[in-house]
Amino acid sequence: MVFAAIIAGAAFGQKKTPARTTTAKSTAPKTSSTMPPLDVRAARVKVSNQASNVAQFINIMQPITQSIEALDNEARTRKIAKASADANETNKQKLMTAIKNMRAGIDALETEFETKPALKVYLTRIQGISELAAQSETLAFTGKYVSSRDPWKTILQKLNDTLSVMPTAEL
Repeated sequence: MVFAAIIAGAAFGQKKTPARTTTAKSTAPKTSSTMPPLDVRAARVKVSNQASNVAQFINIMQPITQSIEALDNEARTRKIAKASADANETNKQKLMTAIKNMRAGIDALETEFETKPALKVYLTRIQGISELAAQSETLAFTGKYVSSRDPWKTILQKLNDTLSVMPTAEL
């Protein structure tokens, strides 16, 4: 009995090695993620910043343009206080300055896409934003302040479209 217990214990303690199964190695090439060029990564950050600036500008611009046009309409129908008229003129000048400043940033961004070879791939998406900014400035100059916001909405859409096709990567 002792002999049988020793043999049974020894047989029980041995490890059974599982049968090796060979798996077919994938013949598909390994894809390593490639980092987009620095120009593309930097441009993506600039486009994102401009999109944020334009969105904020549109939101701030809305009540200001409505107020300017409302006061202009009121001035046409009846006499308004000199202080109100002066404040309205000051607001018009501030709005025109803000549009010019925003336009300068938009012009610089589009020019960068036109001049850098790595960015020309995305130029079709962003092209035309300078003309839209100029259109907004013209509308404001002619007294159509509320309408001067509409080109900025199109600019924002173009910037977002450009962001959607640009690769995402950290600088």
